[in-house]
Amino acid sequence: MTDITLTQGRSLLRPALIVDAAVTGLCGVAYLAAAGPLEDLLGLPAAWLRAAGAVLLAFAVLVALASRRPTAAAVRAIVAVNALWVAGSIVFALAGWGSPDTAGTVWIVLQALVVAGFAELQVASAPWRAGRTS
Repeated sequence: MTDITLTQGRSLLRPALIVDAAVTGLCGVAYLAAAGPLEDLLGLPAAWLRAAGAVLLAFAVLVALASRRPTAAAVRAIVAVNALWVAGSIVFALAGWGSPDTAGTVWIVLQALVVAGFAELQVASAPWRAGRTS
């Protein structure tokens, strides 16, 4: 796998973490602030959306903090949580838990793909992956 860099010697890791935190935080705020309308749109229970929103906000804060000075352990943990979210989302969509309507199922799969993209970018751009330290 090729390292992904912004410019020679500059990793995309910090920007990838920052965008992950921002998108995750925005979804968390949306789930908390608009759980009722999103319940109608996606066919998912508002209580579940609020719970997911709280979890997403907490995770966004942790990712934002880790982006300031990313360590190998922090990035591995973030990637692991992202991978678990992706796997859980796919299982959730396939099982039809919460009885999502078509829009809800599509949303669950799309957000899982976005999270998978963040995880892949974080892994690919981690400088220590190839033994580098910067």
